[in-house]
Amino acid sequence: MPSKTKTLLSPKKLLLSKWTAVQPINKQKHFLVRKVILPEPPSEKIEFVEIEAVFSKKVNLIPWRDLTNGELWLQGWL
Repeated sequence: MPSKTKTLLSPKKLLLSKWTAVQPINKQKHFLVRKVILPEPPSEKIEFVEIEAVFSKKVNLIPWRDLTNGELWLQGWL
């Protein structure tokens, strides 16, 4: 089983990345980063991403840093 430690990643490389929820969200486990939400003004740091459930196509807005928490998310589709 993959390690549940912090994942190092850059918010600029998240677009179209694949993720597996450790605990299913509305019976969904596999997600794709559909959109990186750009801040206003552009000089601010990126805070949020939109993730889309692969099966249902339901979209959720989450803080991108949640994806670095190995107790919540695993990189790739497992």
